Amino acid sequence: MRFFPVDKFFGLFSHDVGIDLGTAYTLVWVKGKGIVIREPSVIARNKKTKEVLAIGSSAKKMLGRTPASIETIRPLKDGVIADFDAAEAMLSFYIKKVHESGGYLPKIPRPKVVIGIPSGVTEVERRAVADAALDAGAREAHLIEEPTAAAIGAGLPVKSPEGIFVVDIGGGTSEIAIISMGGIVLGRSIRIAGDEMDEAIISYVRLKYSLLLGQPTAESVKIGIGSAVSGKDRFMVVRGRDLENGLPKSLKLSSGEIREALATIVQEIVASIVDTIGETPPELVSDIMEKGIVMAGGGSLLVGIDRAVCEATKMPVWVAEDPLTCVVRGCGKVLEDPGLLKKIRVSRGLR
Repeated sequence: MRFFPVDKFFGLFSHDVGIDLGTAYTLVWVKGKGIVIREPSVIARNKKTKEVLAIGSSAKKMLGRTPASIETIRPLKDGVIADFDAAEAMLSFYIKKVHESGGYLPKIPRPKVVIGIPSGVTEVERRAVADAALDAGAREAHLIEEPTAAAIGAGLPVKSPEGIFVVDIGGGTSEIAIISMGGIVLGRSIRIAGDEMDEAIISYVRLKYSLLLGQPTAESVKIGIGSAVSGKDRFMVVRGRDLENGLPKSLKLSSGEIREALATIVQEIVASIVDTIGETPPELVSDIMEKGIVMAGGGSLLVGIDRAVCEATKMPVWVAEDPLTCVVRGCGKVLEDPGLLKKIRVSRGLR
């Protein structure tokens, strides 16, 4: 008697899933459907019972507004899992949401999942991500490094022997890597990215104006009027708490002030890119000079950051199309090419 393989049985009922498990946002790609979920990586839960009350956008709206009995947390910090239970709950919620929307029973599907992770994480941190995905209901969890996923998502020929330079600025980490023949030849993962930009804005406004802003407000300012190089002045009104008298206060900020607040963060990212080029083998430098540096991730949308990198490196720089989704689109393309998945994955978990 010939038995039907269990993994193929589950495969009949499930969609393979690619996940960009980001510090700021989680994106989910489903085979045959494309990107179906783009939500903040935030959950709200009861402090005592640990019951999850909200996940994603609804949880983010609660930041800074919850009573003492409810905590609003981000399961990931600096690109790695900081709260395992919260990360598992978030992954489980999104995996079930994907299958329920497809009309399947939530208990049947056990998808194959590909997750993008920072290139600098430890083996323990990799295992934590794989375990969270398996505990959330995946039958297989494949991990690939975010710079490689971003390059694939941007449509770059990662299997080619020619060098590709990718800079992926996310929420928790900035990934800088030179890729050739499907692997990272030289890479850096620095824990300076979008979150640090938000903190820099909060600190700047607090020190200069004695006004305390919340993280969501700082993020809105960064997106609205943030820039890395000088240009036309833009303005934005923010509201916060006056530290001198504790009362609400409004303030008009300019793009020049926010550029000043972000200067140190931008300089550190640019310096890491320059240092990476300094360590690159000459033949690969020649390839990069010809093709340029590709920027991905939400941080690459900061106005003028590509110009800042171009001026510092003396190399052409271009921002990938829809840089926010490069990693998750790369995970999706890898799922559609088993040979590529086998070549570039850095870890695999089975349940």
